[in-house]
Amino acid sequence: MAAFFGMCFILLWPNVSFAKQPESSYWYPEQLLNWTPEKDPDAVFNRSQIPLAKREVLYKVNDNAQSEAKLVALSALNPNTSGVPSQGGKDFYANTFSYWQYVDLMVYWAGSAGEGIIVPPSADVIDAAHKNGVPILGNVFFPPTVYGGKAEWVNQMLTQREDGSFPAADKLLEVASYYGFDGWFINQETEGGNANTAKKMQDFLVYLQKHKQKDMHIMWYDSMTNDGRINWQNALTDKNSSFLQDGKTRVSDSMFLNFWWRDQHSSSNKAQELGRSPYDLFTGIDVEARGTGTSVPWQGIFPEGKAPLTSLGIYRPDWAFKTAETMEQFYQKENEFWVGKTGNPAATKENGAWKGMAHYFTAKTAIEELPFVTHFNTGSGKFFTVDGHQVSEKSWNNRSLQDILPTWRWLKEGGQGVNVDFDWETAYYGGSSLKLSGAIDPDNPTHLKLYKTNLPIQKDTEIALTYKTDLKKPNMKLGVSFTDNPNQFVFFNVKKQSHQQWMTDSFKLKKYSGKKIAAISLLVESDKKVDDFTANIGEIKVYNKQEKHTPIDSPKHGKVSGIDFNKGIYADVALAWQPSDSDVSHYEIYRKLPNNEKEFVGATPNHVYYLSNLRRDGKESTTDLEIVAVNKEFKRSEQETVTFEWPAYPKPEADFRADKTVAAPGEKIQFFNASSEVTEEVEWHFEGGTPSVSNENNPVVTFEKEGVYPVTLIAKNSEGDSVLTKEAMITISEAAKDIKNVALNKTAIASGQCAPAEAAKYAFDGKVNSKWCALGDAPHWLLVDLGDQYAISKFVIHHAQAGGEPGAFNTQAFRIEVSTDGENWTEAVKVTDNTAAVSEHSISLTKARYVRLWTDKPTQGGDQAARIYEFEVYGF
Repeated sequence: MAAFFGMCFILLWPNVSFAKQPESSYWYPEQLLNWTPEKDPDAVFNRSQIPLAKREVLYKVNDNAQSEAKLVALSALNPNTSGVPSQGGKDFYANTFSYWQYVDLMVYWAGSAGEGIIVPPSADVIDAAHKNGVPILGNVFFPPTVYGGKAEWVNQMLTQREDGSFPAADKLLEVASYYGFDGWFINQETEGGNANTAKKMQDFLVYLQKHKQKDMHIMWYDSMTNDGRINWQNALTDKNSSFLQDGKTRVSDSMFLNFWWRDQHSSSNKAQELGRSPYDLFTGIDVEARGTGTSVPWQGIFPEGKAPLTSLGIYRPDWAFKTAETMEQFYQKENEFWVGKTGNPAATKENGAWKGMAHYFTAKTAIEELPFVTHFNTGSGKFFTVDGHQVSEKSWNNRSLQDILPTWRWLKEGGQGVNVDFDWETAYYGGSSLKLSGAIDPDNPTHLKLYKTNLPIQKDTEIALTYKTDLKKPNMKLGVSFTDNPNQFVFFNVKKQSHQQWMTDSFKLKKYSGKKIAAISLLVESDKKVDDFTANIGEIKVYNKQEKHTPIDSPKHGKVSGIDFNKGIYADVALAWQPSDSDVSHYEIYRKLPNNEKEFVGATPNHVYYLSNLRRDGKESTTDLEIVAVNKEFKRSEQETVTFEWPAYPKPEADFRADKTVAAPGEKIQFFNASSEVTEEVEWHFEGGTPSVSNENNPVVTFEKEGVYPVTLIAKNSEGDSVLTKEAMITISEAAKDIKNVALNKTAIASGQCAPAEAAKYAFDGKVNSKWCALGDAPHWLLVDLGDQYAISKFVIHHAQAGGEPGAFNTQAFRIEVSTDGENWTEAVKVTDNTAAVSEHSISLTKARYVRLWTDKPTQGGDQAARIYEFEVYGF
């Protein structure tokens, strides 16, 4: 199972590509050693601005749960290492993990031999973790050699100066301090080391201990032993204990134990023998493949009726995201993983073999300070709303904006007829709300306990509920309990009628001044049966009401710190401003439209923000951007306006392609307009074709007579015309029926291969379940000898996704060259922006015996491995 650590990294490759969008960092050792924030233009965007919150255990709702043993999750919170935008992305479906209440430590699982092996967490993930009081670690991964690992990377990291210091260790600590995360997970699985390597690694870890900030955490993975070999122990033993503790010297703060174990009594005893807590050991379970179907010998960690033997380490709980197809399915799988099938953290004994983490661990709360505000915003959306008004129609994800979500999901007492879940179709702020729906039994109301808190009540403290329902009565009460008796609730009647409008009811808590709120709940009840109850909860807020509104300081000195224009109609805009002096939650950025309306374009807790591919609105000459400070009570400042000018509106650039360039007389050929976006109208000319002239975007044309024909396209807009003629583009011949894949099973060579079973010939075997793969730095090349000279008309490439791999692996930039002699080459196709699983490229009829494919950018992100499942060359 230990090999899965390496195997999993093959899956952590890029998902999307952002041309100039700042990306979360990833490095090889040499790059790390040369890194400074001053030299890295993306660094300032990768900083977390949310400090690690304090949190408490307080009380529990499950008698089996405990808090002495801890839980670490090693989770791929982004499904890729490279190409991760620094401040959120544009897809609604993202891994918005939210069960932080059961996690004591999070490891940002990422890294691969093809991209980089040292990976700090992305800023939005740090923000989400810290908001929930969870420390988060970056990852240092030395891969097994079979997955591209290199001994030189280990040696580079362990290089010492004459004074005994480790430059790489200093850089790891500098990165963690600058980006604002909490330490590193060290995973050394590269073979070839010896006892000297092990001693150097131990010295490296001790150096980190001596020089780290007080609250930083260094976790070691049970892989390398004290003789330098890779030899997983699956326990704390004499062979690996020196990486945790060496006499009185603390080497690591914790150790993640590998997965092949049945009982951890020996590990617990060994830790105590070393003078360490057994809860510094995290016994690993691998759930990547089977999730809640994973068989785990739970008694080997949590013996019945006794204290846990060690802490628990969960490897790849992102299984829930990876195996889901929708956000609803993802959250259901998450709930089953963390809470169990009952979906009730107070009833985990009924869950069967997989009881859920709530069975073993008491939920913790970071809700300890006023104000507390939640909009049940999960951190992504299909749109964006502010105070119930939709301000953007575009999908988004940004975990910096994720609220602290309900502690208990879902803890219902009394009637069970009312269902509760997140609703991504309705939101008061952000992209989601809480939805209650179902039937109300007048004799058995539903009490829904939502949040565990430790909130102080002062004389001006109030609690407010914002909601909407289509019923005449809200049928709800807002409940609070106090820390002196968490199970006894006081309820406040929600009376305002909403009629599908957002309404807010607020209640004074002065009567309870001096107490602390232990829980917040909703009671759904009615004096008569209700079969079709529905309500959305948009906000719960606990705050101190001020007699006078204190203005929130606006951000100051807003500026465009960098701008790039693309095609005259897109702008990549870097914004910066001086932070507000007020207690700010985050900043919202709006675009002022020509009709004086405003569009939300982003938000961040940082004081910099990057707008990627901002599209020009018509032919506007300037754009105003407004930066607004939002405080922790979600009140807003006046805007700080930043203006930039667009370049002159561009003329069009004509371009086009056809689905085929060789056809039989009378056969249909479809042409596709590929002109620049500013094109307003087109005019086609087809010599010898029917029609001969067309103004359609993608006309279908036939040619009745054999011959070779040119095609002309004129692209027009108000600024001018662009004319493109492709001479001898179309060949009409009865021989078109003889066109076939002339590369099938032909002799092929390549610049390299990942393995013998992924050699060049497998790209020409007619099967899309085999592939050519090449490692190392791009570009890679693949060459086929057709055996004779053919007239070539089209190429078809089956990229990674066609073979069942993620679309992140599809070749983004490539060239196809042809040659008659294998020495002199002519470029036939050049592509820089492919995302398709299968790409087709018709060319004017060209004679060639040799065809060569260059993969200049083999994937959609930073990974350098080429993957081609089939390369077809059509001709006769």
